[in-house]
Amino acid sequence: MPTGGRSTLTQFLIEERRRAPGATGELNALITDVSLACKAIAKRVAYGALGEAVGSAGTRNVQGEEQQQLDVTSNRLFLRATEWGGHVAGMVSEELEEPYRIPDQYPRGKYLLLFDPLDGSSNIDVNVSVGSIFSVLRAPTPGADPALVDFLQPGTKQVCGGYAIYGPCTMLVLTLGNGTHAFTLDPQLGEWVLSHQHIKIPVQTREFAINAPNSRHWEPAVKRYVDECLAGSTGPRGADFNMRWIASLVAETHRVLMRGGVFMYPRDSREGMKPGRLRLLYEVNPISFLVEQAGGLASDGHQRVMDVVPGAPHQRIGFIFGSSDEVSRIERYHAEAPLEADSSAPLFGRRGLFSSPDGPCPPNIPSSRSPGPPARAPRQ
Repeated sequence: MPTGGRSTLTQFLIEERRRAPGATGELNALITDVSLACKAIAKRVAYGALGEAVGSAGTRNVQGEEQQQLDVTSNRLFLRATEWGGHVAGMVSEELEEPYRIPDQYPRGKYLLLFDPLDGSSNIDVNVSVGSIFSVLRAPTPGADPALVDFLQPGTKQVCGGYAIYGPCTMLVLTLGNGTHAFTLDPQLGEWVLSHQHIKIPVQTREFAINAPNSRHWEPAVKRYVDECLAGSTGPRGADFNMRWIASLVAETHRVLMRGGVFMYPRDSREGMKPGRLRLLYEVNPISFLVEQAGGLASDGHQRVMDVVPGAPHQRIGFIFGSSDEVSRIERYHAEAPLEADSSAPLFGRRGLFSSPDGPCPPNIPSSRSPGPPARAPRQ
């Protein structure tokens, strides 16, 4: 075989369809369209300044964020690749204020597509990995233009979640509710080839990712967790941790899926940031679906993220995900009464609950939340 015996994305989707009696193949076709958009975006990212795609577009999106030229281009590529096939009834994009209405000349399908066409675009100018994130929901009324409320479904209703990462190699990572799988783009064949099947996030980790300069704004539970990690082997955790921060959700997620860790972008005390920073529908929910299907946990610090019922298409939320032991610990810290502390104190200005004058207490705390992927969503 040209792929060395590995399945292509098309073969994988066909096999998945065979396991779902009654499946029509429309979801497979939609994923194929999305994967084509990701190939086109990868090509433009790879050209960088040579393709005149670097720099600001001179506009702002609905969240008031400056749009890069590639944000606008990537959004257009997603729309053009998916609007015509008759598989989607409507779309929501980070770059559009209102849901996208399918042009009249195209039929409406039975799915809703929600996406961030180019996550991490502020990193384009410095050549750091960026990506695209997408989520697929069933349309409550197939074949008709959806109402706004039709998009406001919890993450548990997703039939597919995934992302493409444009790095040293281009990869597509997705779940249909039967594990998390990664495909690498073969540049010679132009095919997505299955390279990582049934990815599993290690239960334990000694690595975390957070934007440390925001520490003065964090909730006490998050500050406590980070303080204890940074205290190292002589602190309450009794172990040394490494800290990472890329400022690209796709790149952070990919690292966690490939080698474990915990990612935190918590809500904080700043105006505009109190609900959180990341968007629930097209960033947090698909990443949570992937993480849970890989055996990890995804939370807002207080509850499972995929249980949250959205209230608006661009709703923001706090997001913590990764190795199950660490996410469970952070949830417990939120559930416990906060320690007395000055929220403006430096990162080590507060002692953890388990520290004592005689040294660190045992680091192992039993988990109150058991990891594992949710039941597979039925496909249509």
